[in-house]
Amino acid sequence: MRWDDMSGKRRGVVIALASVEIALTAAAAVDLCRRPAADVRGRKGLWWPAIFVQPVGPVAYLLWGRRS
Repeated sequence: MRWDDMSGKRRGVVIALASVEIALTAAAAVDLCRRPAADVRGRKGLWWPAIFVQPVGPVAYLLWGRRS
């Protein structure tokens, strides 16, 4: 379906979901960059590509990839 074919409500939903994905990915990337390797479960080098797998990557990192 093309953008021009979508109703206004559907366009709004797409924009909202895209915004959530961008925010989650940005939050995960900033956290991964600033967090010491000792506070990350697994290797940081493996989490980098994982956080760009949408939509599960950033959620997985934020839930399970960080140590408290």
